[in-house]
Amino acid sequence: MNKFQAQVTTSRIVSYPGSTFGVAAVAGTFYLLGRKHNDTRARETGLLSAEAAIDSLIVASALKGISQRGRPLIGRERSEFFDGGDSFPSGHSIQAWSVATVIAHEYRDRRLVQVAAYGLASVVSVARFTGGKHYISDVVVGSALGYGIGRYVYRAHHRAGDAGQAPTSNTERLLITPTYNRAAGQYGIALRWSF
Repeated sequence: MNKFQAQVTTSRIVSYPGSTFGVAAVAGTFYLLGRKHNDTRARETGLLSAEAAIDSLIVASALKGISQRGRPLIGRERSEFFDGGDSFPSGHSIQAWSVATVIAHEYRDRRLVQVAAYGLASVVSVARFTGGKHYISDVVVGSALGYGIGRYVYRAHHRAGDAGQAPTSNTERLLITPTYNRAAGQYGIALRWSF
């Protein structure tokens, strides 16, 4: 295996946490640990992370469908928009940054958690570029959109009174919760809007 192939393989492995399954695992872990240990902040982090991941997936899918930019490895030196691709923006970057931003805002009193969250999101974003999956502009725009989505979700839906957090004054609250019925083998998402 040459250096380029090794770099692509390493980048592919490093970018897994930014995939839909990766961010779902992070959100699910926060939620389940919060339930197990009766930790309301961890549980809320899981719920808000799931909401941010879903929102970022919707935004990324819409923008990919509209922009239709080809990926770098299709053989062209540079890919134009509206050319039948799905490169812009980076879905891994937008999802990783949206979840990282929620986690960093929920745990703003813990600097190490913030550094870890933003650091992992940065590594995922860089790996998408070094792996040849996206142009740098795809990654930068995806990261910025993810940060904005995560910040919006946190500010719009954060519950007041958690440790180290300022109260919010939202009267409307959209809550997205995972549902699970083990006996019936059913999985899903429940939406609740209270105002």
